[in-house]
Amino acid sequence: MRILTHDEVLASLSPADAVDALRQALRDGFDPATDLPRTKAPLHRGEMHILPASLPRVSGVKILAIQPEDHDPDLPLIQGQYLLIDSTRLTPFSLLDGTALTTLRTPAVSVAGVRDFLTGAAGPLKVVIFGTGAQGRGHAATVESVVGAGEASISFVGRSEPRDLGYPWLAAGSTEAREAVAAADLAVCATTAREPILSLADVRPDALIIAVGSHTTDARELASDLMGAAHVMVEDVDAALREAGDATLAIAEGALSREDLIPMKDVVTGTVELERDRPIVFKTVGMPWEDLVVADAVDRA
Repeated sequence: MRILTHDEVLASLSPADAVDALRQALRDGFDPATDLPRTKAPLHRGEMHILPASLPRVSGVKILAIQPEDHDPDLPLIQGQYLLIDSTRLTPFSLLDGTALTTLRTPAVSVAGVRDFLTGAAGPLKVVIFGTGAQGRGHAATVESVVGAGEASISFVGRSEPRDLGYPWLAAGSTEAREAVAAADLAVCATTAREPILSLADVRPDALIIAVGSHTTDARELASDLMGAAHVMVEDVDAALREAGDATLAIAEGALSREDLIPMKDVVTGTVELERDRPIVFKTVGMPWEDLVVADAVDRA
């Protein structure tokens, strides 16, 4: 059994290579609609997430333990492992740190969906990221890995300035933050907000917006008017309806319909071409197939 630690997982595969692996899986014919369901199980304290997935050559499962809201801030919010299994012999062969895999996979999925729009931008890409935690920073690293560090101007927006951020920080709600968002080519929402932090009036008419922070049907980062005016891409329609409050709440309020949701696979493979006449939103919730594809790429790197 090969065991890959947190640092080894992150050192084995670049964010850009993780993006490419996800896009290639879709181009090779994998349909996220066939993915196995994620299970959430309550524990005595916190909850456990179990994410199984299977491809013809390799299968796997990620098991995560999620801290409750009142957890000790000195403890990691998420801890877990990923087990890779040979699909033919059903023999486990690699165990990867699940926290590092999630850190790598989540922004890779985000960028995989919108990569063609990022690499086609004229001039340095103006990026604003809401949320200064691991996922916000991971999105910054992934964007820079794909377009080049010198081709992206990245600012973070948050309620308090963190240490060792390494990027410009703007106070949430400040004039500077609002101006940066209004000018941004790409806005990333990677927060714990339960109510909208972005509406249609906040962004450019052709802005790209990635929303990754909420993954329950009663929480959202994007307002209904933004969702209703935008092209809305999701990893899978049924998964979004099960877990994406940004989508389900906009549908409940009459701003959006199920038929408006565009599967990521259709965009990546070119089946659907999105015009830049309105904002493009990519709402992700995380799916088991994504962890398997990235874990397999890490193991083979």
